[in-house]
Amino acid sequence: MTSALDHLSALAVEQEAFAALATTADADLPVPACAPWTVADLVRHLTGIHRWAAAAARLPPDAAIPDEDDDEAGPPDYAAAAADVRAALADAARPCPTLAGPGTAAWWARRQLHETFVHRLDLAAAVGVPLEADAAVAADCVAEVVDTMQPRQVRLGRMPAPAVGVRLTTPTATWVLGAAPVAEVAGPDLAVAQLLWRRTPLDDPRLTVTGDRAAAGGLLADRLTP
Repeated sequence: MTSALDHLSALAVEQEAFAALATTADADLPVPACAPWTVADLVRHLTGIHRWAAAAARLPPDAAIPDEDDDEAGPPDYAAAAADVRAALADAARPCPTLAGPGTAAWWARRQLHETFVHRLDLAAAVGVPLEADAAVAADCVAEVVDTMQPRQVRLGRMPAPAVGVRLTTPTATWVLGAAPVAEVAGPDLAVAQLLWRRTPLDDPRLTVTGDRAAAGGLLADRLTP
């Protein structure tokens, strides 16, 4: 995790950017990265995810997290849900259950940041505005896949434990995804984050691949994230 990053403050920035895009976009506009969703579907999804995370963060640490349910009845009130989840996560040290077992609200602040970050990029791409990202947020998005999301996918049986690994290198940091690396993928923090979330292909011109490209491609094509 990028320890210097204030996840809650960064979450507020990403939520504001997402809301600004959603307010001006046609509700029926397709969002290709989340096909077959439209802008309205994506807003409804993120509204529900914020409400779900806020509810989970308010539970005692040994409680079971309810099933994720982002199908909210009626028109979504994204601004209210965004404010509510930030309020629920204001005390970073508050014990609560997480998707990785008992933890604190800080875990959810990080998860909600990157959920919002990825979907803000999805929405920006759909409406045709340049994709921009704070390098620290993009780097922590990469780190979250490596240290939390991909191991969880293995734990849940959604992908096998990797037999090989890939070194991921950006101007900010270097990580190893999987086992002993047989290849390296280098590029901007944003491009590597998009790659891990299946928002850009391995042949993206911003990325450079060295070593066993086929093995790297096989690992990166697996279900690293939900």
